[in-house]
Formats: sequence, C-alpha cells, structure tokens
Amino acid sequence: MNRIVLIVLVVVCVVFIVYKLKNSLGGNPSLLKEKIDAGALVVDVRTVAEFQSGHYPGAINIPVDQVSKRLDEFGDKNRSIIVYCASGGRSGSAKSFLESIGYSDVTNAGGLSNMPNP
Repeated sequence: MNRIVLIVLVVVCVVFIVYKLKNSLGGNPSLLKEKIDAGALVVDVRTVAEFQSGHYPGAINIPVDQVSKRLDEFGDKNRSIIVYCASGGRSGSAKSFLESIGYSDVTNAGGLSNMPNP
C-alpha cells in the first residue's frame, strides 16, 4: 500500500513540475511576437560563442553569468523582456533573478528554437 501511495505522489509531482515548467516558458509564439513587435527587449543568455553561432534577430547577448553585472542594459524594470537560451534552463534562471530584483514583465521563451519567426 505504501508503495502505491509513493508512486501516486511521484506521478502527481512530475505532472505538477511539467505544468509549471510549461507555464514558465513563453510557449506561445504569437504572444512572444506581439511582445517583440511592441518593443520588448530580447536577451540571449547563452555564451558569447553560442550567440555568435546564431541568434534571434535584434537580440542582445548577456550570458547568464553576467546578468547581475549588466543590469543597466535591461533598462526600466517595467519594460517587457524576453530571455532565451538553448533549452530554457539558463533563461529560467535569468528570469527568476530579474523578477527577484523587481523586473515585472520577464518572459522565459525557452530555447532559441521556441522563438517566433521574425
């Protein structure tokens, strides 16, 4: 009986984590496109080498380990900001950090492949 309860608990936790991860990502290309068209700052938080190998048009490169040192480049804390990386992990960290210091409109688009067509 305890084993069944444990399995159910694990399944519920996995479903919850997947749900939260999906909702924390931009996940909606049309919403991302609307924000970009309205002037959102697009920030690629991958390494310089990754950025140089290809990036979203108009994006600036602020590697995730430099975000806290380059806050002036993000501008107003109410500005719409879209962050992306390769898969969503680093951009998720950048989003969390920015929100923790008061940025109010930060979207984690996930990976570069999740960004809308320009």
